[in-house]
Amino acid sequence: MQQRLSLITLGVSDLERAIAFYRAMGWTSHPASVPGVVAFFQLDGLAFALWSRAELAADSAVDDPGGWGGVTLAYNVRSADDVAPVLAAAEAAGGRIGRPAAPTPWGGFSGVFIDPDGHPWEVAHNPSWPLDDAGRVTIG
Repeated sequence: MQQRLSLITLGVSDLERAIAFYRAMGWTSHPASVPGVVAFFQLDGLAFALWSRAELAADSAVDDPGGWGGVTLAYNVRSADDVAPVLAAAEAAGGRIGRPAAPTPWGGFSGVFIDPDGHPWEVAHNPSWPLDDAGRVTIG
């Protein structure tokens, strides 16, 4: 197995609400999306999907007791000054702030927003992990 990740799918309780949130964040769904069933978003070298939480659990052969699934997504930015505007955009789109922008113990600067289905996203500037022109991170 090659060391790579191809797709991240988030289970959501209300597909249309979730799509509206990510569109408000500036994301564009892919034409391969199936209205009312699944929404796909093409990222740089990675696919992202929104799908019914119940259907995702059944398809993944897991029990879903609800609540947090033990996974946090992250969006790295180029400077500490870029963190707060992303958090503000998420809040304006219908998310909530879980942790405001602040210095971190590891020498960076980050905050967390929670999407409408409870999925946490860290927005971080890590001075040791540079981003290339396309926004791809390199572990420094």
